[in-house]
Amino acid sequence: MTDLLAQARELLAVHPVVDGHNDLPWALRAQVRYDLGRRDLATDQRAHLHTDIPRLRAGGVGAQFWSVFVRSDFSGDTAVSATLEQIDVVRRLADRYPEDLRLAFTADDMEAARAEGRIASLMGAEGGHSINCSLATLRALYDLGVRYMTLTHNDNVPWADSATDEPEANGLTRFGEEVVREMNRLGMLVDLSHVSADTMRDALRVSAAPVVFSHSSARAVCDHPRNVPDDVLAALPANGGIAMATFVPKFILPEAIAWTKAADENMRAHGFHPLDTTAEAMAVHRAFEETAPRPLATAATVADHLDHMREVAGVDHIGIGGDFDGTAFTPADLADVAGYPNLVAELLARKWSTADLAKLTWQNAVRTLRAAEDTARELRATRSPSIATIDELDG
Repeated sequence: MTDLLAQARELLAVHPVVDGHNDLPWALRAQVRYDLGRRDLATDQRAHLHTDIPRLRAGGVGAQFWSVFVRSDFSGDTAVSATLEQIDVVRRLADRYPEDLRLAFTADDMEAARAEGRIASLMGAEGGHSINCSLATLRALYDLGVRYMTLTHNDNVPWADSATDEPEANGLTRFGEEVVREMNRLGMLVDLSHVSADTMRDALRVSAAPVVFSHSSARAVCDHPRNVPDDVLAALPANGGIAMATFVPKFILPEAIAWTKAADENMRAHGFHPLDTTAEAMAVHRAFEETAPRPLATAATVADHLDHMREVAGVDHIGIGGDFDGTAFTPADLADVAGYPNLVAELLARKWSTADLAKLTWQNAVRTLRAAEDTARELRATRSPSIATIDELDG
């Protein structure tokens, strides 16, 4: 395995990882209320975070979609304001560490950052509640640099169903379809992680541009609603999109599903949100683990998903979206952002070729964003900014 790790690091030096989803901005909000002096990413932050610059470098990360997530129990203008604060901290990070991070808004920016030896820093909004049913707000987020929006988070929005809520729209409403069309016109990727299977299918039907699953794995391998069914994976080649496998144990390891449900109930019983990863919340988790040992996922678990996703969707339509700093638990050998070489080494052991790994780590994600940009240029020539409202279309 030592030789494979060396090969993995050599490959990542040429074809670095584009990771589809990292929740560092929310962790900085929750832990230090955006006081970057208290979480200096130039230094080792493993006591607090999955992410810092030395570990991004060690992991061979060349581009990161930072999630400008806000919890789905935030609503209305509160959700919009919190999203703006999340965008602000990503921009501040790029300003604070200019030798290492470069803001990226296009596929060309990603390539330029790689050529400079910097990590391309892109942004993705996680949940349609961030636009408060306003297409003008959607356009404002795009102008601030957001390059994908996950249509829902864990709860439905008025115009789209979530994977983990009770169906209301049975997919996308008419306004939801208009959101997708406006995202296509802008060049903002439609992210289908977190949405229901019907929402996935509706979005694929409507979207003129490639879609993305920023952090979802294969439902056939682990039957969790957050994962992608095979019929949707099989539709990706015609759409041109990409499904980026996540590392979250409860989404990739069947034995972890029931354990995580019990751990979440324990968190609520102690007054914590299940997504809370502050020191106090993690102490509660660790105490729970002592009484109920946690099933452990590994890089091999993730590789099982990638093998299946490659078989069904094709190697041109897969990627990686770890969800670091957005989950309390990680696989044993993918503990933080330094772990990507372990996954690449596992895939090398399974005889993945250098060409296929280069597509997985870098090329597919860059191509997908570029295709969305090309579609947007065509659409803007014929389609004006939409001023439709949810009341008009769904009322």
